[in-house]
Amino acid sequence: MAAPSQPQKSTYDVIVIGAGIQGSFTAYHLAQRHKDTLLLEQFLLPHSRGSSHGQSRIIRRAYPQQYYSRMMPESFRLWQRLEAETGTTLYRQTGLVLLGPAGDPELEACRRSLGVDEILDAAALAQRFPGFQLKAGQVAVLDSTAGVLFADRALRAVQEVFRQHGGTLRDGEKVLHIKPGAMVTVTTTAGVYQAPRLIITAGAWTGAFVEQLGLRLPLQPLRIDVCYWREKQPGSTSLCDVSPCFLTLGLSQAPHGIYGLPSIEYPGLMKVCHHHGSPTDPEKRDQASSSAPRPDIAILSSFISSYLPRLETQPAVMETCLYTNSPDEDFILDRHPKFSNIVIGAGFSGHGFKLAPVVGKLLCELSLGEEPSYDMAHFAITRFPGVLGAAQ
Repeated sequence: MAAPSQPQKSTYDVIVIGAGIQGSFTAYHLAQRHKDTLLLEQFLLPHSRGSSHGQSRIIRRAYPQQYYSRMMPESFRLWQRLEAETGTTLYRQTGLVLLGPAGDPELEACRRSLGVDEILDAAALAQRFPGFQLKAGQVAVLDSTAGVLFADRALRAVQEVFRQHGGTLRDGEKVLHIKPGAMVTVTTTAGVYQAPRLIITAGAWTGAFVEQLGLRLPLQPLRIDVCYWREKQPGSTSLCDVSPCFLTLGLSQAPHGIYGLPSIEYPGLMKVCHHHGSPTDPEKRDQASSSAPRPDIAILSSFISSYLPRLETQPAVMETCLYTNSPDEDFILDRHPKFSNIVIGAGFSGHGFKLAPVVGKLLCELSLGEEPSYDMAHFAITRFPGVLGAAQ
């Protein structure tokens, strides 16, 4: 929560809306650039209403898209810098196994991004990582430097450094209105603030904010089932405790992909999730009926029966998270087409956490009018037709 000693001032160099991992890293970079930055969060911290909560996320160098794989070395370095700044361990190296049909284009692109030649067949995978079972014609590629980010701890760490550099974090303060102009005015439930620059990183709430600004972004919030699975014979294998993370590509039974992490959050339980979910209103996500059909659970149960046969086929623990997907599942990192002093970061589509240090740097650069460090063509708002709505 915001420290009581923080001054109740109204004018800043930059305002950032949304203190999830993307907004917090954006504010972190701005504060390190000596910009007087206000970071606003509608919920009291910590909270589990958005996309940045939970104890674990996968971090990996392997990406089928070069524009992400090129960012990953810097992302790893920035995570390590944050660990050094806070004296906190934020990463555990476990390795990552990428599973898919032999010759799958995405799997091959990941292998090229890693610069590795080794491909594991079913026998080699089972020998190296007992508990994984492939079908005929399927193979695995190993990303040995991948691992797990401790998500809740990471979010606290980046916010801590932001404050140490003079940043102001105000939580429990919902934004009610944004008025564009040379000085952007942001009205909240607790006050009115102004800054010459605004950055919106509000996750599933971003669409509603930018509609106020005449922009209709094709963002779809999804409610994701986060599932944890128990071994059939507890302790009979080391599958849960020391296994690598995994990610599927190109499997017909899981077109959106399935991913898994070793036992970190719940002892003896492996986290295995479908990279997809049900459309939801972020304000009503927690009101979903427990009796509603959950097709993703059936997909996961079938997958576990085939590929992880030492696990029970029904989840022992179920939680939820939000993804905010763009149509192509690429990020939106761009200036508003009409108001160049308003920058938007959105559409992280369930794969943005690992890249948050670089995303925050890019949003900082865009806001300050600098040349971005990476090619931004894939993240432009204008790749979606008809986004400009009613004129202001």
